Amino acid sequence: MSEKVALVTGASSGIGEATALALRQAGFIVYGAARRIDRMAGLAEQGVRVLAMDVTDDASAQAGVARILAEAGRIDVLVNNAGYGSYGAVEDVPLDEARAQFEVNVFGAARLMQLVLPAMRAQRSGKIVNVSSMGGKIHTPLGGWYHSSKFALEGLSDCVRVEVAPFGIDVVVVEPGAIETEWGGIAAGQLTKASGDGAYAAQAEAMAAAMTVERTGLMRPSAPTVIGDTIRTAVSANRPRTRYASGAGAKPLLLMRRVLSDRLFDRLISRATGAPR
Repeated sequence: MSEKVALVTGASSGIGEATALALRQAGFIVYGAARRIDRMAGLAEQGVRVLAMDVTDDASAQAGVARILAEAGRIDVLVNNAGYGSYGAVEDVPLDEARAQFEVNVFGAARLMQLVLPAMRAQRSGKIVNVSSMGGKIHTPLGGWYHSSKFALEGLSDCVRVEVAPFGIDVVVVEPGAIETEWGGIAAGQLTKASGDGAYAAQAEAMAAAMTVERTGLMRPSAPTVIGDTIRTAVSANRPRTRYASGAGAKPLLLMRRVLSDRLFDRLISRATGAPR
């Protein structure tokens, strides 16, 4: 088979949709997966094969991978993009919600890696792209569960990269900056629900405003296509980099995190988000 096969999760909007289209335009057979298949009609019109998948439902994940292998006979690329941001003070967020954050952002990605790796090992090739965030390296107020899930995904990716390298498989982490998607509005709503009242209300108000970039003017977000193009570059490379930071703010913020002390970075982030200190 000359065409390579890619599975992109969270493909119904934003980064996932842009990635599915970028890979399709690059000549891949692309399966776009999301919980709501009706939101992927536009992808189907562009030749993307859509399938319903909930990454937290093992039967759903198994069925999706089995369908791809039955139809295409191989999986060359897995893009673990499905995820969301659960914000709120650690004191306020119920542990059930914290567990749900890890189920999607970490365990969902891990399970799909488990499911595709046997086929990739058999064909002695493959690329796994885990979409993390600049939030997998930096921290912001009231983002404890989101950031810890992305930190975990980064560490998991590093371990798997070493494990699967002998089989010709690459593991790549993509760290988007501020991207123009519905993510910020959803996360801000979750934050207000969790900590909009009580001891953390002032922080929550400031942070929710910072998440809604158009209200603050802190930085102009990049289009999702920036990340789609980055992922296309990564999976098309014979020897991809282990990490790609892309999108508004990602490279400068990650650089500052590396060079500043913890306390200095705390002050920088508090000032940037308007959070009281």
